[in-house]
Amino acid sequence: MTTFTQQIRGRGARTNRSGRFEAEAREAFDDGWTLDDQVPTTITTSVSAEKAKVIITRNDSPDVGFSASINPYRGCEHGCIYCYARPAHAYMGLSPGLDFESKLFFKPEAARLLERELSNPRYVPEFIHIGGNTDPYQPQERKLRVTRQVIEVLDRFNHPFSVISKSGLILRDLDILSSMSERNLVRVAISITTLDRKLARSMEPRAATPEKRLDAVKRLADAGVPVVVMFAPAIPGLNDHEMEAVLERSAAAGARGAGYVALRLPLEIKDLFQEWLATDHPDRAARVMSLIRQIRGGKDYDSQWGKRMKGEGPIAALMSRRFAAAKKRYGLDVRLEPLDLTKFRVPPKAGDQIDLFGAS
Repeated sequence: MTTFTQQIRGRGARTNRSGRFEAEAREAFDDGWTLDDQVPTTITTSVSAEKAKVIITRNDSPDVGFSASINPYRGCEHGCIYCYARPAHAYMGLSPGLDFESKLFFKPEAARLLERELSNPRYVPEFIHIGGNTDPYQPQERKLRVTRQVIEVLDRFNHPFSVISKSGLILRDLDILSSMSERNLVRVAISITTLDRKLARSMEPRAATPEKRLDAVKRLADAGVPVVVMFAPAIPGLNDHEMEAVLERSAAAGARGAGYVALRLPLEIKDLFQEWLATDHPDRAARVMSLIRQIRGGKDYDSQWGKRMKGEGPIAALMSRRFAAAKKRYGLDVRLEPLDLTKFRVPPKAGDQIDLFGAS
C-alpha cells in the first residue's frame, strides 16, 4: 500500500493518523484522487467544553522555568506542525494530526477554579505560566474569553504570571497586562519562528504573520510590558539560518530577552512532521531529518532531561553559540527582574468582615 498525503488548506497536519491508544489504526492510501480533484469534504472546527476539577497544573521538569501552569485550551487551531502538545490528543481517543487542530476543548470554569485554588488558606504563591501546552490566544479565545477571565482573577489577587503566545490577540488584554507590569507581576513571551511569510503560512497555518507578532512585541514593550521572544522551535536546515535576523528584529521592536528550543519530535509528531516535510519541502526533507538526527544522537528524538530542549553534538553546540552571540549583540542577554510574589493577597468577598485593626 502506498501512503498518500493530501494537503488540506489552512491545516498543518497532512493526515489524521490514529492515536497510540486507539484499538484500530487508520492510515491514508492512494485511491487515485489527486490534489487537482475536488476535495469531497471540508474539515470544520468543533469546540467542546471540558470539565476540569483543578486548573493549576504542576510539573517537576528541570528543563522548563516554571512548575505551575494553566492551559485554558486543549488542542490548538493554529495548526503548527511541530507542536509538542499534539500527542496529548491521543489520550482523548483522537488523532494528534488533524483532530488536534480541529477538535478543540476549552475549560469554561477556569476562572472560578483558579479563584478557588488561590483562595485556599494553604496556597503558597509561585508564579504561574499560561500557555505552556497550547496557545491561550488561539482564535477561539476571541469569543470564549477563557484566558481573559483567568488573567482578570490573577489581576485581582495580585498574582504574578507569565504568558506565551504567537497571536496578536494578546493585545486585546493590554489594559490588564500594562497595569500588572507596573506592579512587576507579568512577563510576556512572543513566539517568532521565522520571518518568511511563506514558511510561516505552511508551518503555522492559522497563526499570526511574523509581522503581526513583531507588532505585538512593539506594542507590548511600548506599554511597559517586559517581552521575551522565543525562537522555537529552531529547526536545523529549515529555519535556523534566521536565528540572528529574528533576534535583531525583535530587539528593534523592544524585546528585552530571548530564548530558543530545538525541534522536538516525540511520539506521533515525528511521523506528522516528516509527512509535512515531504509535501512542503521535498527538496530538503532528507537533509533536515539528517540534521535533526545529528542533534538527537542518531534518533528522531531524545527525551532525556538536559538534552531534549537543546540537543547535543557539534550542530547543537554551534546553534547554542550562535544564539548566545546574537543575544549579546542585540542586548537581549540582560537578566530580567524576578516577578514579585510579595504582593499576593486574597481579595475580600462581599459580606466579609472588615479588619478594623488593619484599616486606615
